[in-house]
Amino acid sequence: MNEYVIETKQVVKAYGSFLALNHVNLHVKRGEIYGLIGDNGAGKSTLLKLLAGHSYVTEGEIRLFGTYGAKELENSRKKIGFMVEQPGFFPNMTVEQTLTYYCIQKGIPDSRKVDEMLQLTGIDEKRRSRCKTLSLGQKQRLGLAIAMIGEPQVLVLDEPINGLDPSGILEFRHLLQCLNEEKNITILLSSHILNELQQVATMYGFLNKGILIEEVSARALQEKCSDCIEIILSDVEKYAVLMEKNFPAETYKIFPENNIRIYKPQRPAEVYSKLASENDIYITGMKTIQTSLEDYYMELKKRGGVQ
Repeated sequence: MNEYVIETKQVVKAYGSFLALNHVNLHVKRGEIYGLIGDNGAGKSTLLKLLAGHSYVTEGEIRLFGTYGAKELENSRKKIGFMVEQPGFFPNMTVEQTLTYYCIQKGIPDSRKVDEMLQLTGIDEKRRSRCKTLSLGQKQRLGLAIAMIGEPQVLVLDEPINGLDPSGILEFRHLLQCLNEEKNITILLSSHILNELQQVATMYGFLNKGILIEEVSARALQEKCSDCIEIILSDVEKYAVLMEKNFPAETYKIFPENNIRIYKPQRPAEVYSKLASENDIYITGMKTIQTSLEDYYMELKKRGGVQ
């Protein structure tokens, strides 16, 4: 059995001369929660629409459950629940009627499936509400309910927590974890809310300007986001020049208010302190902090994915 339920090989999506996706090689293993990270316009939705069959590749190949080819992909997509961009609703139909419609469309006549999905996604109280009256967060839940009809082996979700309040995000996160752990559903979800992905993802893909610049496991990312040293100095520009001269292999970044951060420091903290004192630079603050996912992503984009 192929270990990848979703795989792309050198996928390109071009709109004229513009490359929305540039030779993307994505690998989603069975059982993972794969977090696709990228700024708005990075190509996340474009990639997910290709996987869903809403659009077609310009070059390259998509494989789902190890299969490829138009007919094979069509059959494989039946085992995947998609929620890409805004789910399609009939504004004047109720939530219950909408789920019944999609059950019939997918050949599932059992009305108990509607009740199950309403309960599972926490929108049972809205079953008789018209879709046009739902909040954005409630529409996201209904979209997930539709994606879950047919008991998919994989869920592909585009910005699923968009519009949810903090408590809704917490509940949605718990729901995704339960689906993954209890029902063994593989999940590919995109988001620009990096801290939230960090709570659920077991694997990450960083997409920037159409290029997948890195894939990394949560465990490896935790190691990469090792402690950094933050120093507040009387003359940060002078200190940066000394860093370049004495420790050229170190990675650092200058922040406002004479603040400098040294990432993955290769030396004890006192060495950096001594460098300042020996050159008449005063230290007004110094501490060790954990690199955030946002900081890591920004550094990764700056380096162009080079480690």
